[in-house]
Amino acid sequence: MHLFLEFGNTFDPAALPCYMITQLHKTHKVMHMSRHAGIHDKIKQSHRRGRGRRAEPPAVSASDVSAWFAGQLPDDWFSEPPTVTIDRDEILVVGRVAAPKIAKGDDPAVAAAARISAFREDTREHRIAVAQRAQDAFSRTVSWGVSCGDESTVFTRANVPVMTRLDMPERHVLDTLIDAGIARSRSEALAWCVRLVGEQEAGWIDELRTAMHDVERLRNDGPASTRQSS
Repeated sequence: MHLFLEFGNTFDPAALPCYMITQLHKTHKVMHMSRHAGIHDKIKQSHRRGRGRRAEPPAVSASDVSAWFAGQLPDDWFSEPPTVTIDRDEILVVGRVAAPKIAKGDDPAVAAAARISAFREDTREHRIAVAQRAQDAFSRTVSWGVSCGDESTVFTRANVPVMTRLDMPERHVLDTLIDAGIARSRSEALAWCVRLVGEQEAGWIDELRTAMHDVERLRNDGPASTRQSS
């Protein structure tokens, strides 16, 4: 029926090979266009996402994360609630363990370092399991640290690349640090500059953090009229 529709009422069997060749060319062209369109769509999606970019993690409050870890960690691990610090990429949990009892004349620093090392080995599997659950819940890498006496050690830290665009004067600053031997690369020079700002402007940055915490607290409390009605 399809052949008669293509050729009309006068069907010539001799024309069948030409007809089949034409149909094959049409099919090949359609498949090629479809495949090209699929590749083009993938390229467009890739450009929309951006190279090297990942989705922003969910917004969470430091108090909620701290409470989550308080519920996850055994009560006998630390002598006081651990300090939990968060940013967009990492959660750092630092707890204090009890200082070991030592004999008179023994070095407390050696004893504290040994206590930290023992804690790290004894809790490794449990910490890995908690870190995996935290990563699933908060989409952030978890790092651990322990304090004992005057000693403090961070076991692991996330080293996160940060992309930025700099004008020529700013690039000259980084290149000068490289030429002077202070840094080996622009990324290392930029990290040096960030550390310098953190040290020199620590007071101002602390004020910013305090202001942001106040804003978060007010936002969580809600308007006074809402609190009174509830």
